[in-house]
Amino acid sequence: MAAPASAPADSRSRPAVRDVVFVDGVRTPFGKAGSKGQYAQTRADDMVVKVIRELLRRHPELPTERIDEVAIAATTQIGDQGLTIGRSAALLAGLPKSVPGFAIDRMCAGAMTAVTTVSSGIAFGAYDVAIAGGVEHMGNHPMGEGVDPNPRFVSDKIVDPSALIMGSTAENLHDRYPTLTKQRTDAYAALSQQRYDEALRAGKITPDLVPVSTRSEQGWGLATTDEPPRPGTTVEALSGLKTPFRPHGRVTPGNAAGLNDGATGCLLADADTAAELGLPVGMRLVGYSFAGVEPEVMGVGPVPATEKALQRAGLSIDDIGLFEINEAFAVQVLAFLEHFGIADDDPRVNPWGGAIACGHPLASSGVRLMTQLSRHFAERPEVRYGITTMCIGFGMGGTVIWENPNYNAGGEQ
Repeated sequence: MAAPASAPADSRSRPAVRDVVFVDGVRTPFGKAGSKGQYAQTRADDMVVKVIRELLRRHPELPTERIDEVAIAATTQIGDQGLTIGRSAALLAGLPKSVPGFAIDRMCAGAMTAVTTVSSGIAFGAYDVAIAGGVEHMGNHPMGEGVDPNPRFVSDKIVDPSALIMGSTAENLHDRYPTLTKQRTDAYAALSQQRYDEALRAGKITPDLVPVSTRSEQGWGLATTDEPPRPGTTVEALSGLKTPFRPHGRVTPGNAAGLNDGATGCLLADADTAAELGLPVGMRLVGYSFAGVEPEVMGVGPVPATEKALQRAGLSIDDIGLFEINEAFAVQVLAFLEHFGIADDDPRVNPWGGAIACGHPLASSGVRLMTQLSRHFAERPEVRYGITTMCIGFGMGGTVIWENPNYNAGGEQ
């Protein structure tokens, strides 16, 4: 006799958890937000379209009808970042109309969350192949545009008023951890600029970039490089910058990421589908976690997120051979390093520099971290595990652990 409709499904019908792999990632060059930036007259959704088309161009072995989902993040989901941008960008990019898409928001960790969300679907068997990424045109949409914070956040003392101003949360982190001095943050910022410049000169950065046609008062142009970097930055030069978030403070435009425009995207698949289609494998997903912290010190968020992710994966910080940490603020990176006993200048951390140099277009940055980690893995077969981690506005952190498919057990760290 057939089981009644309300009976639970036979356990044999439940899909096994599948391995999820990061196939490839690309990004636009990052620009400076504002009327003089290279993307001042470029639409955000068109930047996403360029990223999607570049992924497809690089992987002609992938039939477009095999793409099951397009998840695109944006922190401000209005204007050219609205209209369910995952779906609208997929249509504009020429994907089959049968390919669905959606928009997602977790502030700075938008693209990271797009990756973890569709990866969960792949692991469960809901998707075989997906595109995930993020975009932020901070010139078109300044941080906080259109938001209306509930007054009870402050009146009922749910959060400190400074929680709504990211630069103030970084100053609070300095207060909380007095060993994280301005001198240390300036030194870290100068190192980020130096490492980025060295990587650029060595040809490490450009392969990730897709050129974008731009328009300005002078006519048409082509964005091929990141605008924000300041090669030759010194600690001495940084020490004299103004502190806009607090008189005689410690957070400056030099030891924090700027306001930027840009888009990122990546291809994800289950391991068997990647093998079937001949897709390359850059990384294997091990696990991920998000965690909440006090919103007024949101920069410490990567610490509990990483501890949770490591615990769930059965790993320790000593197992991690490479770190890609988003540099929203230098003090936030140093808080992470100090907690785990890692030196400020450890070569495993952001080997090609970070957001202080190349920029941080909010919701897009998570996939930049992943793409760079994948490139590191290809060059470093002695490293088995790496992490991508970032702080998130309003008091959160996110961490994703990845495994190197090129790992050579005979050449352990």
